[in-house]
Amino acid sequence: MVKKQVAVELSELTQTQRERLFYIEVKAFFCGDLTRADIERRFGVKPAASSRDLSTYRRLAPNNLNYDAGQRKYATTDSFSPLFEHSAERVLTWLKAGFGDSMDQKLKRTVPCESASNLVNPDIETLACLTRAIAGRRQVKVNYLSLTSGASTKILCPLALADTGLRWHLRAYDRERGRFADFALTRIVKAKATDQPIPAEEQIESDVQWARIVHIELVPHPGIAHPKAIESDFRMTDGVLALDMRAPLVGYALRRWSVDCSTKHTLDPKEHHLWLKNSQTLYGVESAPLAPGYSNNEATDEPL
Repeated sequence: MVKKQVAVELSELTQTQRERLFYIEVKAFFCGDLTRADIERRFGVKPAASSRDLSTYRRLAPNNLNYDAGQRKYATTDSFSPLFEHSAERVLTWLKAGFGDSMDQKLKRTVPCESASNLVNPDIETLACLTRAIAGRRQVKVNYLSLTSGASTKILCPLALADTGLRWHLRAYDRERGRFADFALTRIVKAKATDQPIPAEEQIESDVQWARIVHIELVPHPGIAHPKAIESDFRMTDGVLALDMRAPLVGYALRRWSVDCSTKHTLDPKEHHLWLKNSQTLYGVESAPLAPGYSNNEATDEPL
């Protein structure tokens, strides 16, 4: 929550001004820096207006931003303390879809709407540290809770965020294990930025699995008596739902949707309404063992 005096000053600003200050904070807090041009492009304002907005924000939160004259940008400080309240769900939506820059006015919902994903949200400070590291291509030191090895300290090269539908993962290069892998955001209990850049061979461009786009074709399970109902559920075209997705997410998606991925559709159709028609597409996909009915029992990309 903002301090009382600051809250009063914010209330005296126009809605448009508050939205611009909110954007300044979101951009700086979760990306590490911002420029006047960022504000001008986002809101279509002149340089004088963006300068006034930055001056107002720095007056209300004097310890949050430092100006780097050499790079002509504002960077977050070590003592950064958010002026506004941020929810992990809204920030993740903003990062994922590229919108959601407007302030959350906490208006009453016309239609009640809840999601199970609300049950699993990461710590907001940890999330900000990781997103700044991704944007700045810097390594981070984290305390991680693993299912297989318990608590440990790791040096990670954070590359991207991924939503599995059940929780958010960090795609990163694990320097200790020497491989790209997934890490559940909620199992990262502490993260600290370092000044170490991410080597070229450990950046997202070198992640073969992330770069691979897998084409999957889903059809109603052959054991379903009335497949038209399933076709309607998933808006299938000619009885097929064709999708393309990144390889690290495929196994999670197939498991979430309870897709029968056995080559001869042997799983119970009462629990698996969909069947993966082109099961050969999973060859070489590291997350494939997560898929129901998949025959290979090798290690998976599921967070340890």
